[in-house]
Amino acid sequence: MKTIKALCWLAFFVLFSANSWAADDPTIEQLQYQLNRGELTSVVLVERYLDRIAQHNRDGAELQAVLSVQEREKLLQQAKQLDAEREAGKTRSSMHGIPVLLKDNIDTADGLANTAGSYLLRDHMPPNDAFIVAKLREAGAIILGKANLSEWANFRSTNSSSGWSSLGGLVKNPYDQSRTACGSSSGSAAAVSANFIPVAVGTETDGSLVCPAAINGIVTIKPTVGLLSRDGIIPISASQDTAGPMARSVADAVHLMMAMLGYDKSDAASYNDTVNYVEHLKTDGLKGKRIGVMRELAGYNNELDRVFNRRIEELEAAGAIIVDDLRFPNGRNWGGDEYTVLLYEFAHGMREYFEQSPHPDFSSLEDLIAANKEHAGVTMKWFGQELFEMSVARQADHEDYKQAKADAKRKAGKEGIDAVLKEHNLDMLIAPTVSPAWKIDLINGDHFTGSASGAAAVAGYPHITVPMGFVQHMPVGLSFFGTARSEGVLIEAAHAFELMTQARRAPVVASPH
Repeated sequence: MKTIKALCWLAFFVLFSANSWAADDPTIEQLQYQLNRGELTSVVLVERYLDRIAQHNRDGAELQAVLSVQEREKLLQQAKQLDAEREAGKTRSSMHGIPVLLKDNIDTADGLANTAGSYLLRDHMPPNDAFIVAKLREAGAIILGKANLSEWANFRSTNSSSGWSSLGGLVKNPYDQSRTACGSSSGSAAAVSANFIPVAVGTETDGSLVCPAAINGIVTIKPTVGLLSRDGIIPISASQDTAGPMARSVADAVHLMMAMLGYDKSDAASYNDTVNYVEHLKTDGLKGKRIGVMRELAGYNNELDRVFNRRIEELEAAGAIIVDDLRFPNGRNWGGDEYTVLLYEFAHGMREYFEQSPHPDFSSLEDLIAANKEHAGVTMKWFGQELFEMSVARQADHEDYKQAKADAKRKAGKEGIDAVLKEHNLDMLIAPTVSPAWKIDLINGDHFTGSASGAAAVAGYPHITVPMGFVQHMPVGLSFFGTARSEGVLIEAAHAFELMTQARRAPVVASPH
């Protein structure tokens, strides 16, 4: 009997190993295990992901998640060098030899254009790597290419459809190509979800990491503003912008984030952080945590609420102390101030970006407005550029901007998140991340019904979303957010929740025809 059982387990192991690439969406730790044992090389890894992208990006499932990839020979040469280092006993980090996609608003100096998804910047070649890209290369990551996105990070029109860009087309949701991938980090999220890549880098001003992560069934960490440098990233707001890791697990997101950490004197918000966030990947990370349930950020979808309520019971069963039915003391009263801040900072930020990353034809938002009009048949096929024009018009309102900036931070931070945490002696707050994915509508734009992104985005505080289940066939996410620099405690809770629930199911990526 023991022999039969042993043979059965051996057969299972062989079958599991043979199918693990397609079925398991391998984690960074699994890949490193295989790489270190010589069962896999980074060369093979690069080829596999390139083939996967070729199979389902413009063909097959037609996800349109990837805008550009580096030349195959360049990638293979990098991979060979990293394989040789590993063989010689040198492993730079947990990202050594791991391919990564970057959202296409992040500078690289390797021959890949940085476009913000716009036809106008199709030939924009930055002179330097962004700070976080340099850190990734130093850590041994392989920059495979650039991910599609909502054009200009979804800050061009008041009537846009998330995931569409004039250069890359419309990103599709791998769970249902008729539904949104959200944005603006649409391609980064869809690519990770569909196993085009192990991990990707996205960016957020308000919701652009957490919305696509939740809607595509993956994890993201939107860090405290300043934890990751914004150097070399096409901006919207110096007050709220941040890059962040996108992954299929909390652990993978942490490994990618760790590889991008570093103080950058060129970024006024940057700070030196010496925390090893890998140490916060605790299996018992929920035990004793005081968690506040933000009912103000729920209640807009009955099925979503049912999933949310079930997970709250499980959090409590895992040892968390739940404080329910919470609301912000003054409501969500920061929206008008946030809008003023974003409009004012955008035009300033674009001028500064083009000073550091010059383009032969553009140096300001005014230049881009004129060029969009000239190429309207391509760039403004589905929607206009009202936000561009409003940003330029607000440049004289400096005093209004300064007041709005102070008010927004105070309302969302000290009088919002921090006030709720303090009143109830909480470690963090939770809510459903965003509504289930809506049908794509290029005529009327997005159909948001609710989101938890605003408070943490405006305050500049950390926010993690983790898959928590499904509403019918579409994934939905659970948000953990808290005060500034509380990434460690959020990671503990999010990781333990993920291990406990195992809520993610990979999409079936196939041709829709």
